[in-house]
Amino acid sequence: MLDLSINEAGLANAVRRAKEKNIIIPTFEQMRNPDSIPAPIKKKLAGLGLWDLDPANLFRISWKNEPKASGGGYGHVNYLELPSSLTGVKARIVLLLGKWFPTGAHKVGAAFGCLVPRLVTGQFDPTVEKAVWPSTGNYCRGGAYDSNLLGCESIAILPEGMSRERFDWLAKVAGETIKTPGTESNVKEIFDKCRELRNSGDKLQIFNQFDDMGNYLWHYTVTGPAMAEAIKSLITKDSQYRGVVLATGSGGTIGSGDYLKTLYPTSKIAASEAAQCPTLLNNGFGDHRIEGIGDKHVPWVHNVKNTDMIIAVDDEVPMKLIRLFNEPEGREFLISRGVDPKTVDNLALMGISSVANTIAAIKFAKYYELTEEDLVLTMATDSMEMYGSRLREMEEERGKMDLVSSAVAWSALRQTAVDLLEELTYQGRKRVHNLKYYTWVEQQGKTYKEIQAQWYDPTYWSSVPALGPEVDRRIDEFNQRTGLLASLS
Repeated sequence: MLDLSINEAGLANAVRRAKEKNIIIPTFEQMRNPDSIPAPIKKKLAGLGLWDLDPANLFRISWKNEPKASGGGYGHVNYLELPSSLTGVKARIVLLLGKWFPTGAHKVGAAFGCLVPRLVTGQFDPTVEKAVWPSTGNYCRGGAYDSNLLGCESIAILPEGMSRERFDWLAKVAGETIKTPGTESNVKEIFDKCRELRNSGDKLQIFNQFDDMGNYLWHYTVTGPAMAEAIKSLITKDSQYRGVVLATGSGGTIGSGDYLKTLYPTSKIAASEAAQCPTLLNNGFGDHRIEGIGDKHVPWVHNVKNTDMIIAVDDEVPMKLIRLFNEPEGREFLISRGVDPKTVDNLALMGISSVANTIAAIKFAKYYELTEEDLVLTMATDSMEMYGSRLREMEEERGKMDLVSSAVAWSALRQTAVDLLEELTYQGRKRVHNLKYYTWVEQQGKTYKEIQAQWYDPTYWSSVPALGPEVDRRIDEFNQRTGLLASLS
């Protein structure tokens, strides 16, 4: 659980560093409701690029950024609704868009949720310690970015097989980047590197998204309300929200579904993964190409008891579809099949895992026989901005996109089958939860008592979001000690 006790020596150093770097830290409340952000900060943002390495951009960790690369303000929650002409199902499928966060991915928020509680309590001292960010992609980018803005040195860890764009960007932002063997599926190798660093004697702290409840807290507190706001704007008196479909990844984003169940108790949470590595579905293992979702274990921060369905996606389908959605020949084919050109123009807002989420949402809609009166939410964690090299690689391997390859990809989309899924019973959920034991208790030092509490203690998961107001109070106290926020007025 999150520890919010104060380490006064570390806190004094963190406050001093913030003064030196002119760092004001936003609260979770300000991320949910940017209207509460002070006017002088909004004025400064008007002159900044979305990805600029400026502490003021901490206030752009929000789902409500104006969709502009530079100088944007705030508006409604950014989302994309996919029409039936594309998905082939009657249900309305809507993706929240991570594109308009700094770094182009919402993981910058999860990283904030892990780092800031330790920073504002003095448990992490930025003057002597380094922040280590283990990840299969976007989380270590978000962690490196947040660290830079918060005056902390960082170490990013990710598999060597991830897209070149990630490494090129990290070289400019992270203090150090460590490549571990493998690709998306090789999470244990990342954990092994963390253990090596922890035992090295260097002054550092590991911010492991897979077990840090700050990840869950941020998504429950910020992403969940953003989803609820989107739902409210989309449904009518004759329609209903039916559920959220999310790749498991670190397990944090699924916490937004827990929040939504407090508002819509009959709604469902579906967790998706790659069929080539069916850990949740079949206790399985393997390698896949859906970048950034990680697997071969069940994240500690995943509230499995609240998960209703597991859906596996063949990784070949999203790989075909990113070509169909982004190559000129593929886009022309989509328009010829009746997909609105404006929708086609927006498909670049979806990265590989976003397309995989969409396939899982289509399976969800088909399984439950949803109609045009039903709304399904999912997530576009990032956009194609991080995957241009993958398109070039596939063109080298498979040749240029043409009419035939476009038709094959279209067929894969429109013939999405109701297969490779399981609607979970009580015992099915418990089976998945029990898989945590082998990673977290046997290998990573969690206790038998706590894994039992995750399943049997009815207050375990609700106690995490209950800490949100206390985190905000600690942030307010930190800003008061620096005096920087007061000086704005």
